[in-house]
Amino acid sequence: MKPILEVRNIKKHFPIKKGLLLKEVGSVKAVDDISFEVMPGETLGLVGESGCGKSTLGRTLIRLYEPSAGQIYFKGRDFCSLSGDQLRKERKNIQMIFQDPFASLDPRMTISQILGEPLKVHGVESPSERKKKIEEIMTIVGLKSSYLNRYPHEFSGGQRQRISIARAMMLNPELVIADEPVSALDVSIQAQILNLLKDLQKEFNLTYLFISHDLSVVEHLCDRIAVMYLGKIVELAPRDKLFSNPKHPYTKALIEAIPRVGQGKKKMRQSLGGEVPSPINPPSGCHFHPRCPKKFEGCDKIYPVLQEVSQQHYVACDLYKGEQ
Repeated sequence: MKPILEVRNIKKHFPIKKGLLLKEVGSVKAVDDISFEVMPGETLGLVGESGCGKSTLGRTLIRLYEPSAGQIYFKGRDFCSLSGDQLRKERKNIQMIFQDPFASLDPRMTISQILGEPLKVHGVESPSERKKKIEEIMTIVGLKSSYLNRYPHEFSGGQRQRISIARAMMLNPELVIADEPVSALDVSIQAQILNLLKDLQKEFNLTYLFISHDLSVVEHLCDRIAVMYLGKIVELAPRDKLFSNPKHPYTKALIEAIPRVGQGKKKMRQSLGGEVPSPINPPSGCHFHPRCPKKFEGCDKIYPVLQEVSQQHYVACDLYKGEQ
């Protein structure tokens, strides 16, 4: 089986300009040399602390941000080389669900206009067929068709996110990039939205790239998980392997920080100290070494290569250098 999405050495650097002449004095290395694959029908989770570049990577993959370097292949086709009508045509197959369901919906448009816009832009179906399609999608995401003439501000956060999901589904995409779609919602609503995403995946054979900072959510939904730190992937493994046998010290710290039911007054494990370093001037060598409890001499010299330490389990850490 060939991957539906291949990402090779993708970088996204934002220039920093100062002075009257706006001279470039540096750059924010939001995404710095990332490679991975997503297989058809699977859900790949992308996790990490706030500021590690997860959302930037998602927007770069769909080319809302143009990559600074690297290649993106969708179904074997070079996605970065497309432009104009070719890019618009291919984008039907890759859709995105954004984190803030209110900011991502135009407050001046009705729900009918919001859902009909993708069909109109891509010249899909006649007006009567569009209306039928919109009503069908509304039913699928659990909303009444009588809501179509309302505006986004008339809905709750969970309902707005259902509308955002419906908009992403209008063009029958093959790949959906979900950028923290439940982080702005109440816990009870989160479960409903996650179950909806799983149902849609089964019904429409979707592939997900699911971005989140919540490992408990990712554990529930994803098949494989990529852990990201300061613009780079530090560990990539199937879900069960990652949670049963995490390799990277950063991954271990994230898993230990997950709240567990039934621990009572049990002493909490040592939490990860310090803050994420600035992507403007990341630490030399392994970016995690200033916060790593297992650092040793040489960690601050050369960045470790992402290597396979067991079947489908990759880690970028010199603790496992040479292991297969």
